[in-house]
Amino acid sequence: MNETKREPISDRRKFILNMARGVGLATMGGFVWSAHVNEAKASSLLLRPPGAIKESDFLKTCIKCGLCVVACPYNTLFLAKAGENKPIGTPYFTPREMPCYMCPTIPCVPVCPTGALDEESLLTNQKLDINRADMGVAIVDSNSCIAFWGIQCDACYRACPLLGKAITIEYSKNERTGKHAYLKPVVQIDSCTGCGMCEKACVTEKAAIFVLPREVALGRAGDHYIKGWDKEDEKRVKNATSKTTTTEISKKSAVDSLNDTKELY
Repeated sequence: MNETKREPISDRRKFILNMARGVGLATMGGFVWSAHVNEAKASSLLLRPPGAIKESDFLKTCIKCGLCVVACPYNTLFLAKAGENKPIGTPYFTPREMPCYMCPTIPCVPVCPTGALDEESLLTNQKLDINRADMGVAIVDSNSCIAFWGIQCDACYRACPLLGKAITIEYSKNERTGKHAYLKPVVQIDSCTGCGMCEKACVTEKAAIFVLPREVALGRAGDHYIKGWDKEDEKRVKNATSKTTTTEISKKSAVDSLNDTKELY
């Protein structure tokens, strides 16, 4: 039997094949890196289970075991899958679909083996307290909330598990009709746990009240401003330093500056 001998691959063919492999690997790497970047951006908007530590630390600590998902009796939690633009394998929930129902025993937290869900942050007098949860904060879109239109609706207020505490109702006269009142929902951010029951209950086509992570939803005054009437707020800036900037105009007295008309001519 005659054996067919293979011709040796020329240097030119080797070069072309290596180039093709390199392009393929580079393209694949680009797809992987692009997915990673998108997921990193998306993670800042995700709502985590009760007791979740700071997002950057959470991503390092969570081992994607799924025990918290299994422990949730309401099927609130999901593990992020590939292609969802979320850090793969990490737990999250979407309030409009299924909010956190604030289980008193918080079963999803004690089963966490790594501390990504911090049990101690939820303790009051050494007992688990779901009201200490900080999953996010509810935000009201006054443009689409029908209560701000004058239509009577308190669905979010009634759905809130901390009735009258996390969401309150602000009454004001409806000047348009002259005989009706606005019943506007107001979120008390210090009490809101971010459970999302209000978002689930909202009657508008797209929820006019929705939960976001606090870092995304809330502004920050910074150390330049304090509430002078609040002793606790003064403690926040006890180590702050001041710096006085001197300009030409500040060298004059206030009266001289006001009477200086040279700039008017």
